[in-house]
Amino acid sequence: MRITYYGHSTFGIVAGGKNLLFDPFISPNELAKDVTVDSIPADFIFISHGHEDHVADAVSIAKRTGATIVSNFEIVTWFGAQGVDNGHPMNHGGEWSFDFGTVKYVNAVHSSVLPDGTYGGNPGGFVVKSDGVSFYYAGDTALTYDMKLLGDYEDINFAFLPIGDNFTMGISDAVIAADFIKCDNIIAMHYDTFGYIVIDKDRAKKEFTDKGKQLSIINIGESIDL
Repeated sequence: MRITYYGHSTFGIVAGGKNLLFDPFISPNELAKDVTVDSIPADFIFISHGHEDHVADAVSIAKRTGATIVSNFEIVTWFGAQGVDNGHPMNHGGEWSFDFGTVKYVNAVHSSVLPDGTYGGNPGGFVVKSDGVSFYYAGDTALTYDMKLLGDYEDINFAFLPIGDNFTMGISDAVIAADFIKCDNIIAMHYDTFGYIVIDKDRAKKEFTDKGKQLSIINIGESIDL
């Protein structure tokens, strides 16, 4: 799978011949100023929760590409009111087969309200299976014991975990989360964008390495293959 990082918690992933985009927050992000939003491809847009730093560019990208918004019922309904024609609502514990693979909507411990103050339902994450590969996009979350269920019942090849602390779990809790989900290949997200979540990248990598795990910190605009 090809993974492209667009900053903050925004990733594009090519899976099953489709372009999957997660939590698009690019144009308001000064760190992503060199990313051209209008060039980002999307067949499906996954929204973990309603905060602006996860939805800011979703409407414009969805209208340009015709992408399907995948999120909880409340968020998909809200996007419909913004003129986004295609949406697929989910809720916790539910799984659905799409043309690229399967998606399960799983628990996250956070808050969720949309930019205009509309209730955003409960936040979540996604377990995606495609092309014989399974990955976990945690969204914004604290460390939660529910993650152990993913380790017990899923075979996760790589995972996107927040490490910025303050608003989500930090580096040390993310290492524990990696243990819970039984995954040694972690991609960092939700760090450095704001003063509250600036991290020491060397320390982060060392904490993961010391536990026999790999932490990938991808430069904004760059792609890796997994």
